[in-house]
Amino acid sequence: MSLAENVLARLEGVKPQGTGRWLAKCPAHQDRSPSFAVSYGDDGRLLLHCHAGCSNDAVLSALGLEYSDLFPDLRPRRTDGRRPFPAEALRSVEVEATTVALYARRLSNGGKLSESDIQRLMVAAGRISQAVTEATTR
Repeated sequence: MSLAENVLARLEGVKPQGTGRWLAKCPAHQDRSPSFAVSYGDDGRLLLHCHAGCSNDAVLSALGLEYSDLFPDLRPRRTDGRRPFPAEALRSVEVEATTVALYARRLSNGGKLSESDIQRLMVAAGRISQAVTEATTR
């Protein structure tokens, strides 16, 4: 499970807002309309922001998470120090897989996809394919 999937699965009213960005109802206060932003930082960490002013401490407590849950695992995976795939390709796949998972969850809950949702899924598929090509041609 990706960093974003771990957080987004605990939220209500999640809506994609572009690549690596989502809006949801804040878990730390009675939110009638989504005011809670989730996005990836340049360094791969997950950024949280309640536009109503809830602190990250309050949000993390409501989600049952810790600050460490917002940071990627940066430990090397191989003993020779090489990464098997470029980090940019993996990050792209993570973001797009999260997008696909959100739409799949909507469908499994009986929801429907709009034409723009379907177009976004096609973009996700293309980006995943592009990341695979990049990772396998280096």
